Amino acid sequence: MTYLRVARPTDDLDTMVRLYLEGLDLEILGKFRDHDGFDGVILGRPRLGYQLEFTRQAGHSAGRAPTKDNLLVFYHPEPESWQAACGRMVAAGFREVASWNPYWDAQGRTFEDPDGYRVVLQNEVAPGQP
Repeated sequence: MTYLRVARPTDDLDTMVRLYLEGLDLEILGKFRDHDGFDGVILGRPRLGYQLEFTRQAGHSAGRAPTKDNLLVFYHPEPESWQAACGRMVAAGFREVASWNPYWDAQGRTFEDPDGYRVVLQNEVAPGQP
């Protein structure tokens, strides 16, 4: 099986880990400290097929997302699952925002983390899926 890992830097590693753990109902799969000047945490679930990695580099500022259209999109075809997922995002502390691309507002909700990166929870079947 192929796994996808999305990695991105942050200035507030602890906050990002907590938000994404709680908001997306993930687990910590691995951690590293001072690996050539980087600290990081890998989130996901065993056999999920994707992982999120957050890193912090000593002495370097990661800054904010470069655009409002930097998205992670998660598809929840079942309305109950989608509503529960949206509730977890709000409870975790994500801020709900209007999507930069209005397409995502038609059947989804967009949430922004403190670094300005966005997560869309879409209430439909992902393209190419049964």
